[in-house]
Amino acid sequence: MDALTSASLGARRNEDIALDLLKFVAATAGVGRPAAPSTGFSGASAPKPEEHVAQLLELYSRCLKAVEGQGPEREEAGKGSEPGVAK
Repeated sequence: MDALTSASLGARRNEDIALDLLKFVAATAGVGRPAAPSTGFSGASAPKPEEHVAQLLELYSRCLKAVEGQGPEREEAGKGSEPGVAK
């Protein structure tokens, strides 16, 4: 019960922060929105709901890694080497 009390007093979990970041990025970039109908030639068909879900899940995992400080550059740099050791 103490964990719930302290969590509600301002401490936020990384998952909650990543979810807020996902909402911001998705709204800004238009991820997850259906394509607007237009007159004339349309080269691509509307993405399927499964594709939207896959995009959002991928975006959430990227947001969570960013919040935890594990960006793509750190992820690649960490493979096969010790942190803090220059090559």
